[in-house]
Amino acid sequence: MAMSDIQQIGRATLEDVARAAGVSLATVDRVVNRRDGVREKTIARVEAAVAKLGYRADPAAARLARNQSFRFAFILPTGANSFMTLLADQVTRTADWLAAQRGFIDVIHVDVFDADALAAELEMLPQVYHGVATIALDHPRVRAAIDDLASRGVAVVTLVSDAPTSRRIHYVGIDNPAAGRTAATLMGRFLGGRKGSVGVIAGSLSLRDHAERQFGFRQVLSGEYPALAALPALEGRDDSERTRELTLRLLSEHPDLIGLYNVGAGNRGVAAALKESGRARDIVWIGHELTEHTRRFLLHGVLDAVISQDAGHEARSAARVLLAHCWGEPVMADQERIRIDIFLRDNLP
Repeated sequence: MAMSDIQQIGRATLEDVARAAGVSLATVDRVVNRRDGVREKTIARVEAAVAKLGYRADPAAARLARNQSFRFAFILPTGANSFMTLLADQVTRTADWLAAQRGFIDVIHVDVFDADALAAELEMLPQVYHGVATIALDHPRVRAAIDDLASRGVAVVTLVSDAPTSRRIHYVGIDNPAAGRTAATLMGRFLGGRKGSVGVIAGSLSLRDHAERQFGFRQVLSGEYPALAALPALEGRDDSERTRELTLRLLSEHPDLIGLYNVGAGNRGVAAALKESGRARDIVWIGHELTEHTRRFLLHGVLDAVISQDAGHEARSAARVLLAHCWGEPVMADQERIRIDIFLRDNLP
């Protein structure tokens, strides 16, 4: 086989382009970066070599050459929420990758259920940050704080829960109304025509992701499963003990309770209440996020299904979006789309 018939493997370099065009490396650098001082004929030769070799600039190399770096703040919740702990771990892992891309992460913990506390943290962020990824509370003061950051030139990405009317540049998270609709379809199918009440527990309806999930849930349950009546949502603030008490209350006050949808965290409290009541096998329970606890509840048959999102994908996606914004690079929408995962006892990874 002739050498000309062999396909080149790997990324073409500036040196390859210089050799093919018969010019110096400095000249190629001038042409590629659109700097003056190169004759039209030479520009044409370099551009022809670029096209022939399929040369593409290496963004990481360009960043290193410019010796420019960026610092990002990731604002995550306080407390013992298992999924948020997992997310924090994934952010830490992402920080190692990002450092090689000239980006650095600081993690800040705040009570995201408290609009004033979250907004104050956003308002007080020092000028050192080029971008922020935050769990968002859809509240006027929080939206204003995000808009103020945008006015300062700070890119804001909302993470897990959105504030869509703010000036954030991107939302990293699942389609929450779709997640709620998925939970309702699973509930209806699992209950198989039974008639009764279904309890709904949210962390906080001030969190947009929780509000949207329970909206989607009610939308499908009322439209497609009229024998099932979704009860008014109770707020457990993602606290296991409070969620346990709310679950016991539902079991006590509603003898016809046959289903339970936990929109947020606090799943250990739900499991404890179901076991205390002796009705764990009678209640169809659907929850969110695959953690060490929900995995165990699935394996023991207490929890029937988990709607989940990949914390690692979300941490990496938020970092990629912020970095791309700072460098003026495009965001690949398909790569940054967070999918909805459904886990049963039979398909646990």
